[in-house]
Amino acid sequence: MQLRLSNSRYGLIGYVLSIALIYFFLTRTLLLVAAFPEADLSIIAFLKVYLLGAVYDLAFYGYALIPVTLYLLLVPERLWRTRLNRGFVLLAIFATIYGLGFILAAELLFWDEFSVRFNFISVDYLVYRREVTDNIRESYPLPLYLSAILVVTLFVYWLVVDKIKVALDVREPLRQRLIHAGGLMLLPVVSFLLVNQDLRELSNNSYQNELASNGPYQFIAAFKNNELDYYKFYQTLPDATAAALLQKEISAGEVTTSGFDIRRSIDNPGRERRLNIFLVMVESLSADYLGVFGNSERLTPSLDRLAADSMLFTNLYATGTRTTRGLEAVTLSIPPTPGRSIVKRVGHETNLWSIGNVLKSKGYDVRFIYGGRGYFENMNAFFAGNGYGIIDQSSTPDGEMGFTNAWGMADDDLYTQAIKAADSAYQADKPFFFHLMTTTNHRPYTYPDGRIDIPSGSGRSGAVKYTDWAIGEMMEKARRKPWFKDTLFVIIADHTSGSAGKVALPVGQYHIPMLIYSPEHIRAQQVHALASQIDVAPTLLALLNMDYESAFFGKNILTMKPEEERALIGNYQKLGLYAGNRLSILSPKRRMTKQVNPEAPEPVEAVVNAPDADIQRDIAYYQGASYIYSQHLNAWERPAVTR
Repeated sequence: MQLRLSNSRYGLIGYVLSIALIYFFLTRTLLLVAAFPEADLSIIAFLKVYLLGAVYDLAFYGYALIPVTLYLLLVPERLWRTRLNRGFVLLAIFATIYGLGFILAAELLFWDEFSVRFNFISVDYLVYRREVTDNIRESYPLPLYLSAILVVTLFVYWLVVDKIKVALDVREPLRQRLIHAGGLMLLPVVSFLLVNQDLRELSNNSYQNELASNGPYQFIAAFKNNELDYYKFYQTLPDATAAALLQKEISAGEVTTSGFDIRRSIDNPGRERRLNIFLVMVESLSADYLGVFGNSERLTPSLDRLAADSMLFTNLYATGTRTTRGLEAVTLSIPPTPGRSIVKRVGHETNLWSIGNVLKSKGYDVRFIYGGRGYFENMNAFFAGNGYGIIDQSSTPDGEMGFTNAWGMADDDLYTQAIKAADSAYQADKPFFFHLMTTTNHRPYTYPDGRIDIPSGSGRSGAVKYTDWAIGEMMEKARRKPWFKDTLFVIIADHTSGSAGKVALPVGQYHIPMLIYSPEHIRAQQVHALASQIDVAPTLLALLNMDYESAFFGKNILTMKPEEERALIGNYQKLGLYAGNRLSILSPKRRMTKQVNPEAPEPVEAVVNAPDADIQRDIAYYQGASYIYSQHLNAWERPAVTR
């Protein structure tokens, strides 16, 4: 059926479609220029990116035009030609053009920070508008950007406004409108049936896949699919097989349960030491920022000095690329299940087996101390429901915060609050476990003046150097406290500062530092075992010689055998296990791939058709984590069984 839209009010859809496709094409081209060296485009790949991109562009537009098509169908002739309707349509088209410009600018800024199209992060940013709006306002010249978008919008609108007015003057009976509407509604139907997230997996190069996507389409897909059912989307093993493999992975002969129930008694040798733990999780602290890992910019003199006197873990990897993933892994000792972090799964994020609950049961004062407002990312609810008291920006008097930005108080003010809480615990004769989460090493990279020799707001390097300075100041203050000598100071990152790479899981972008400093109790040394954030809790409890019941997936790094070493890394969909210089990856649609020498600049990824030993090990962790979490087998207090 040929639709003649030139003599129809539906011609408006054609005009806006043309504008939208031009904006989407321009966005894709600008992103390609930004990512050109990494995209590694051949002529064929270039054509695929743009052809597949056009498919996604049309798919998004198809969904977006549904309400417009219905409006054009249902508005009667008498109302269509009124001044009110004409004004509404003209305003709606102007707003649409402005919105397309805003999306273009937003995609460029989002790509600059994350090197991907809109995804789960952008959904999170929409939910937490205050922090994100303040961050954007403090990071970019927002009035200038919005004004520039307005100028471009006025120009584009001027080019098409006469044609729009002609369409507004068209007389069109209902029968003809029904024909046009029926034809146009085929586009979203076809999009629903044929277009999905899988189409964009055109290459092993993640930049090519992202360029072929459409930002608004990806945003909606991320909003819809914030959790994935492992058993539905991923390669599985028989439960009995996966459970046996998992039990072998986590045990040292002490498991007494069967199936996926991994609860066991941990008997750490030696007399229990009721030492304090002051755990500082630093925002976006990549290992390669530290001089001890080869950085020559002298951004971290305090951490480098501290590392020389500490137990330094040189081969530790974050489980994900977001703060909530790091918090989840360190607190719960669980691999990253697909979709959003457990921290954010409202209604299913509490009453879990956590290091906080373990230490609270031992009489510790357990606190989560956050530089920002803990409602962000559901952090307060998660920690409060898993054994922690809360100190955050909302509970801190304004007079005790000398500097704040979009994300919260400056790091040195955060440490002041933590030291004050440590003094209170000491006076109450209680050992303490404090889990701190910093915020300063994050865009807009602003911090108090006069602390370091790099001006505030000038970029990541200044934020890293200020973060390091604040840690050094905190340690100097702590050394003067009576509780200092019996405290383990743990410095670890939540994730690295970037996760972009030519492959979906670039191993080098998950490498983080961890050091444990306690001169009275911990000998200075370097630990080179390959390990994961899920191993932090068992390792700390082992350093206390603490016996406890465990439902943790992690192990004591200090007693790992070489064949037990591994790191678990993932993003929202891909789940990896790094061991023996091989990275095994599980993806939706039961896809399995493997990289050899994954830390090489351009690792090659090959499809695996049947699970080998590495893939089976990978499956055991993630299938087990999904089953255990969904069946509440790692609940701190299991629900009573009713008959």
